[in-house]
Amino acid sequence: MNKPLRIALTKGRLEKDTVGLFEKLGYDCTSVHEKGRKLILPVPDGNLEVVLAKANDVITYVEHGVCDLGVVGKDTIMEMNGKFFELIDLGFGKCKFALAAKKGCDFYSGFGVKTIATKYPNVARTFFESKGMDVEIVKIEGSVELAPLLELSDGIVDIVETGTTLKENGLEVVEDICSISARFIVNTVSLKMRHEEIEELVKRIKECL
Repeated sequence: MNKPLRIALTKGRLEKDTVGLFEKLGYDCTSVHEKGRKLILPVPDGNLEVVLAKANDVITYVEHGVCDLGVVGKDTIMEMNGKFFELIDLGFGKCKFALAAKKGCDFYSGFGVKTIATKYPNVARTFFESKGMDVEIVKIEGSVELAPLLELSDGIVDIVETGTTLKENGLEVVEDICSISARFIVNTVSLKMRHEEIEELVKRIKECL
């Protein structure tokens, strides 16, 4: 048997959803459920090895070929622009990128340069460039909703699921940017070298979805 295909999973909800998908495929994921503090876990009956990582690191590991495959949100893919192939939209982890601002403010009025706070500067920049708008972008690591409340920014670009956090902080969606969900990605060299195995796994996942 070939060495296991190594697949990096984004820790947290995407990890749980992916493990659920593997179990639907009939794989025994006991090692992942009972991981303790381990970060590399075997799924022997699928000839897989699961690596648990943060979203940005999933892309780094796949891009550099230390993992053959990965499961990561489209938000991270859009922000990082890595060199890999995106094979499947897995359909879970659904949310959206949106532009939001203080409730009742007319975001697009006036001629001054708008200031945008975001954890996703590349996504925000691309969005406003597509509109031909010049904006100043401030990168925020924590709760981005604070920025308009503290008058650091005119608006925010962030991931929105239910919109509850926005409402509770007196903000509202000005415009949806795009939908997001979990994606199955593959290293470009792995796809050539282990094409049959990867193709078979992709086929099984697509049938399951």
